[in-house]
Order: sequence, then C-alpha cells, then structure tokens
Amino acid sequence: MFAALHTRNYRLWAGGQIVSLVGTWMQRIAQDWLVLTLSGGNALAVGIVMALQFGPTLVLSVWGGVLADRFDKRRLLMATQVGMATCALVLGLLDVTGAVVLWHVYVVALVLGCVSAIDAPVRQSFTIEMVGPERLSNAIALNSMTFNSARIVGPAISGVLITWIGTGWVFLLNVVTFAGVLAGLAAMRERELFASPKVPRAKGQVREGFRYVRSRPDLVVVLAAVFMVSTFGLNFPLSLAVLARTTFEQGADAYGLLSTMLAIGTLAGAVIAARRRTPPRLRTLLAAAAGFGLFEILVGVMPTYVLVAILLVPTGALTLTFTTAAMNILQASVPSEMRGRVMGIYMLCFLGGTPLGGPVLGWLADVLDPRAPLVIGGAISLASGVAAVAYLWWRQRIETGSS
Repeated sequence: MFAALHTRNYRLWAGGQIVSLVGTWMQRIAQDWLVLTLSGGNALAVGIVMALQFGPTLVLSVWGGVLADRFDKRRLLMATQVGMATCALVLGLLDVTGAVVLWHVYVVALVLGCVSAIDAPVRQSFTIEMVGPERLSNAIALNSMTFNSARIVGPAISGVLITWIGTGWVFLLNVVTFAGVLAGLAAMRERELFASPKVPRAKGQVREGFRYVRSRPDLVVVLAAVFMVSTFGLNFPLSLAVLARTTFEQGADAYGLLSTMLAIGTLAGAVIAARRRTPPRLRTLLAAAAGFGLFEILVGVMPTYVLVAILLVPTGALTLTFTTAAMNILQASVPSEMRGRVMGIYMLCFLGGTPLGGPVLGWLADVLDPRAPLVIGGAISLASGVAAVAYLWWRQRIETGSS
C-alpha cells in the first residue's frame, strides 16, 4: 500500500507536501470567506475569484508542460513554490493591516493562478521521476492521500482560526508552511531521480502535444470527461461556502466542516486506490464520473445541513476515484518525452473550464437557489459519464463492423 514511500526522494516530497498543503487549504477557505465578507455574501464574487485564479490555466498550463519537458522539474517546482508563497504574503499583509479591498483579492488570485498554471503540469509529471514507472500508480494514490489528508486538516483549522484571529493571519501562516516542500525539494538526491530525457527547444511543441492527444481516441474521451466534470461538477469551493452561509445560515466553521467531510470521502477513496494492485481502467473512470454526478445531485437536494455533510463523504470518494483514474491512464500510457505536455493539456481540461463554470454557477446560485450549482453540476457530470460510455460503445460497433 505504501510502496512509493520506499523511495527516499518521494518520502521527502510527501513529507513537505503534507505541511504545505495544509496551509494551502487553510488559505482557500480563508480566501472564500474573505471574498464573501468583502462582497456582502455575493456568490458571483466568489465565482469571479475562481475564474481569475484558474483562468491562466487556459493560456499557461500547456506551456508549463513544455517547460516540464525541457527543463529540470525539481528546480522549476522550487521557483513556483516561492511564487505562491509570495502571493500569500502579499494578501496576508493587506488583510492584517486592514487595507484589503475586493479588487486586491482579484489581483492576487490572478497572479497566483499564473504561477499555479505553470506549477501543476510540472508537479504531476515529476511524480514518475521520483518513483519510476513501477511505483507510479501507488505514488499517484499516495499523492491523493497526502492532498486529502491536508484537505481534512486545513479547512478544520482554518474555520477555527478565522473565527479566532481573522483571515489575514491564516494567509500569513500559509507562507510559513511553504518551507516544508521547499526543504524537501532541496534535500532530494538528484542521482536517485528517474530523470526523463530533456526535449530540445523546437517550434510547434505545443501543437505537437495537441496532435498527439487527438491521435489517441482513449485520451480524448478521458480529457473530455475531465473537462465537463471539473468545469461544472467540481464546484465545491463556491457551492459549499454559499450553502453554509446562505441556505443554512452558518459561519465559517460550518463551511470548514463541510469541506472536511468532502475531504474525508476523498481520503477514503485514495486509500482504496493505494491498495489496488492494478492500474484503473477507462470504465472505472466513466463509472466514477456518472456515480459522482448522481451523488452530487443528492447532496444538492438534501434538506438539512447534517444530511449534506453525510452525503459529501461518498461524493468525495467518487471524486477521488475519477481524478486518480484519469491521472493513471494519462501518465502510464504516454511516452516520457510527451508526458509534460499531455499533463499540461490535462490541467487545461481540469482547471481551464473554471473561468466559465465558476461565474455561471455563482450567478445561478444568486438568481435561482444556492443549491443550483450542486444540482446542475451533478446532472452535467452524470450526463457526461453516460455520453462517454455511449460514444465508446458506438465506436466499438463501428470498428467491429468495419473489420
């Protein structure tokens, strides 16, 4: 279950990540709450921040993949971590001094989004270089366990700290947590990395990545499903904040608890994934997409806060099953010289739709009902899974008939 931890470099990475990611989740909760406070509870404002933070992915994630294929991934990650820490520092200082206004949060979210768009494909493609191909599937599952362990601890701490000391100090505490991952990266032994050959600079490398994906129908199906589910279904930072504040008239601690319940489910899904002896298949991904959509709809129609919290656990497990299946299929089935660019395209699909989905779902929450993002996002996710299965069935019939 913990095979990847036998590798020293990966142990350093995982240890640093758990510290840093706790801070990241603390900041996410604090940022959402700060925006709601500054905007008077406007869900559209939260959607705008999401759009600004994830919008750069549309432009920069694939270029981040190109950089990952060309340069030393460890050094690139150290640079992006410093950049993200600087964003947290600026927002924290503005907040604790009382100078922060809504447009400050928008600007910091945009800059953070630019850095994160470069960081994500480098981070994802670096996993195989730490553990090698034989332990890749286990490392991806352990990455998810690390991420979701922090997702449990971070929101719970953040909800309490916001009440006690305010959002600004939460941002400043996040700055300190970046020391964990930076120390881990600095302590790695380069000779023990499974480094991929560096791709020389050439014209058309971004187009080459898209052409490669287009030539693989299986990758097209995976990425299309990822785009639809992540754009409309994975809207929990917006929907849970609005649901806690507006529908159930609760405070930041209640929002943090809902996020924690979702993370408990995703952690359970990560544990199950880590115990798998064989990599997940395409049918696992599509079944998880449809199941996630169904449970998200159920979360959206639950009449009480307690029932919402309970149903977030299986919803989180299905979320994790879907995302780890997609990651495994992509990383294990592409050549090393193309991995960075394919992961850049994955991050484009995974996060690039948020600038569309965030404001639209925030607007629907304002004009219809705070539950609307969950119900509509779940319906779209369910339909996407079913449509992908139908497409593969149709394609198989065509290929069988032609042969």
